[in-house]
Amino acid sequence: MKTIYTPCRYDFVGSFLRPAKLKEARQLFKQGKLSQAELDAVTDEAVRAVVAKQKAAGFHVITDGEFRRAYWHLDFMWGFEGVAHKEGGGVQFNGEVAALDETWLVGKIKAKAHPFVEYFRFLKQFEDEQTVAKYTIPAPAQMYQQFIIPQNIAATRKIYATDDELIADIAAAYREVITEFYAAGCRNLQFDDCTWGAVVGDAAKQRYEALGLDLEEVKRQLLTVNNLALAGKPADMVINSHICRGNYHSTYFTSGPYDAVADYVFAQEHVDALYLEYDDERSGGFAPLAKVSPDKKVVLGLITTKTPQLEDKEAVIARIHEAAKYVPLERLYLSPQCGFASCEIGNKLTEEEQWAKLALVKEIAEQVWGH
Repeated sequence: MKTIYTPCRYDFVGSFLRPAKLKEARQLFKQGKLSQAELDAVTDEAVRAVVAKQKAAGFHVITDGEFRRAYWHLDFMWGFEGVAHKEGGGVQFNGEVAALDETWLVGKIKAKAHPFVEYFRFLKQFEDEQTVAKYTIPAPAQMYQQFIIPQNIAATRKIYATDDELIADIAAAYREVITEFYAAGCRNLQFDDCTWGAVVGDAAKQRYEALGLDLEEVKRQLLTVNNLALAGKPADMVINSHICRGNYHSTYFTSGPYDAVADYVFAQEHVDALYLEYDDERSGGFAPLAKVSPDKKVVLGLITTKTPQLEDKEAVIARIHEAAKYVPLERLYLSPQCGFASCEIGNKLTEEEQWAKLALVKEIAEQVWGH
């Protein structure tokens, strides 16, 4: 069977709204009223259903909707040695506090048999001649950022005396897990990365200055940990990156154009494609795309997952052609700016509205690039 590589001309980031039955089952499991086996059965059924819907919508990539995790990033980190977590904690988003489990270091970070690889194996069975399974995981930079935030840095310094040691271990652990995914038949992996979105804009500059950190050094570290993790990846495995400014219950974390990070992530990060958030004015203009290295593809996230209103088709097409002034049209692709449910809570739209958004993505892509 011929391998399909992402991005596809019309694509999506990965997460889908959790069906009510799955949300209810996860709550019952937390309350001790449902066994792990019973929860797994409900989850398997939900994954089968969402994969069938992706295929029925005519997409060539399938994901499990991230249905097996509570958070787009933290659950993955819990699959390494040296990482502890407990309920509680949160991060201030625009107008809402995102409830996120506290996650910190209690030992050296080391890879082990990662549960996400087994989740991928379940998904892979649904591949066919028209579709390929993609798995999404947080970027190495996201894991690095998690353990140097103010509330975690003291615990981290008990384990790692320097940032460089932490970076080296995260990258090594990621390389092992990438190898695990490859052995399981994964040829399309996606890094989800909010770190670049967190260092853009005036608010970010003030935040890092208040912490006594040099922002350019932080960018260098983010690039280093991501590229070290990518070192030696199999030639026939595509690893792309989705760059985000936060997506929790239709709110966001940061605002700011890509100008301040383009010289790093656009020009120098060793991924195959960039999925970029471009659904509103918070992302700035397309001019920074001129910095994208010629070996990368660019997926324009012009359709928002944060609201149910459908975008004007002609306006989106005009924006695609505007972006094509900086990156050739043949290297451009289309998707929503982010997933529909980065965390279990999901965004403020219905499942029907979610699929209408994806139908619009496909319709526009076929009009611009042909079938």
